Amino acid sequence: MARFRLSEHPFEIAPLRERLLSERAGAYAGFEGWVRDHHDGRAVAGLRYESYAALAEAEGERVLAEAMEKFAIVEACCVHRVGDLAIGELAVWVGVSAAHRDAAFAACRYIIDETKRRVPIWKHERYADGAADWLHPEPP
Repeated sequence: MARFRLSEHPFEIAPLRERLLSERAGAYAGFEGWVRDHHDGRAVAGLRYESYAALAEAEGERVLAEAMEKFAIVEACCVHRVGDLAIGELAVWVGVSAAHRDAAFAACRYIIDETKRRVPIWKHERYADGAADWLHPEPP
C-alpha cells in the first residue's frame, strides 16, 4: 500500500489517520498545510499545483521509506494535492504514528520538510494584482 500519493480532489483525513492506528502506537502527529492568502507580502488569489506524477510519487515514497528507517515510528502517510486550489483548501497532509511522541513529531517534521524540498511539485501562485509566479521547493 502506497504511503505517499497525489490527489486531484479534496480528500478526507479520517480514513488516512485510521490507517496509522496500531496496538504498537501510543502517539500520533499530523501536519496540515493550507492555501494561504499571501506570500512574500503579496496577496494570493489562488494557486495550482502541478507535478510529474510518476516521479513525484516515487520520490515521495522514498521520503516516507527514509522516515520509517530513521525514526522509531509505526506508520506514516502523506497526501499532496495537485490541480487548482482555493484559499483555505487543504494542500498537503502528513500523519505519523509511533510508540512515543518524540519520534512521531520528528518524523512528521522530516516528511513535510523533505517532501517540500525534494518532491517535484510545482506551485503556480495567482496574485490578487493579476500577476502569477511559478514556485518550487527550496533547492537541496
